[in-house]
Amino acid sequence: MAKQPNTAVSNQINMIGEGTVFEGTLTSESDIRISGRVEGKLEVKGKLIIAQEGQVEGEITAASLDVAGRVQGEIRVEERVVLKSSAVVDGNVQTGRIVIEEGAVYNGKCQMGSRTMTSDTKDRKTEPSVPSDVPIRRASA
Repeated sequence: MAKQPNTAVSNQINMIGEGTVFEGTLTSESDIRISGRVEGKLEVKGKLIIAQEGQVEGEITAASLDVAGRVQGEIRVEERVVLKSSAVVDGNVQTGRIVIEEGAVYNGKCQMGSRTMTSDTKDRKTEPSVPSDVPIRRASA
C-alpha cells in the first residue's frame, strides 16, 4: 500500500485543551482553538480561537482571531479581530478590522486598515483617486 503524501486539510482544527500549558513557538497552516494556556509566539495561517477558559501570553500573528478568553501581548491579524464579551486583552493590535462586543476589556493601541498590513497590501491605494478632469479647489487663507 502506497503512503499518501501529507496535505494540509483546510477544515482541520488544532486544539490546545483546558489544563494544557504550551511554552514556545506554535506554527500552524490551519485553524487553532486554545482552551489551555500558551506562553510564547503563535503563527497561524488560519483562524485562531481563544476560548473563554483560554489564555495567551506572547505574540500573535494570524489570518483572523476570535478572543473569548485572555490575551497579553502584541497582536497582528490580517483580516478581522473579534473580542467577545468575556475577552480581556492587554496589548497593541494591528488588524484589517476589529469588532469589540459590549463587556470586553481592551487595553492597548489599535491600528486598522491596509496601512498596517503586510507588504503585498501596501501597493493598494488607501485614498480614492480623483479623475484628472475634476477641478480641485483650494481654500483661500
